[in-house]
Amino acid sequence: MKRKGKSIYRRASELVMQYKSLAVMSVYAVFYLMAFFYLERRDVAVHEIDFWIDEYIPFCEIFIVPYLLWFVYVAFTVVFLCIRDREESDKLVAFLMAGMTIFIVVSAVFPNGHNLRPKVFVRDNIFIDLIRHLYATDTPTNILPSIHVYNSVAIMIAVWRSRCFAGHNVIRTSMLALGASIICSTVLIKQHSMLDVLLAFLLSAVMYSICYKRTAVREKRVFTARIK
Repeated sequence: MKRKGKSIYRRASELVMQYKSLAVMSVYAVFYLMAFFYLERRDVAVHEIDFWIDEYIPFCEIFIVPYLLWFVYVAFTVVFLCIRDREESDKLVAFLMAGMTIFIVVSAVFPNGHNLRPKVFVRDNIFIDLIRHLYATDTPTNILPSIHVYNSVAIMIAVWRSRCFAGHNVIRTSMLALGASIICSTVLIKQHSMLDVLLAFLLSAVMYSICYKRTAVREKRVFTARIK
């Protein structure tokens, strides 16, 4: 019985080590969700985000579809790459965790929100019903920078770089198109300000230089040292 217990423990340890990035991301996701829901429910004064370009962006309810697909888009790609492409998944998980942690810190020290949501819907359809449900369950606070945008950029980078999608141009193009539509959806359903989107792009650029370019330079130095 004791030997069987050790065997199960050893097998579990081997699986964790084999899919280390997935295990790390899973544990981090629990921490992130706990922090996010705490910040959503605390009673503090909110700094309103007011960006001039937002008033020129139309409301388009059909974009609720890609907005909701984001959850599957991110989860599926992370799991897939953690299983099939460990080298790329390590960078992707580092990229995601860094940005999401910065988002939590920003939300904690600078509570923010917007007042962009329409007060009245001029149409009534299934997309409007979905948006009503989203508005009821997700407050327009803690939006800066947009994690929907940041994580979508992270997935698009990983899909473009991963060997798993090399030669599968239809799949790669579809994934990139879905990522772009998710980014557009954040402002078209008035869930985010354009400022949230722009800051998410800026944060993505910074994190890319850290998680990808510096890693590439370090790997090149190691490779050169081995040749010498």
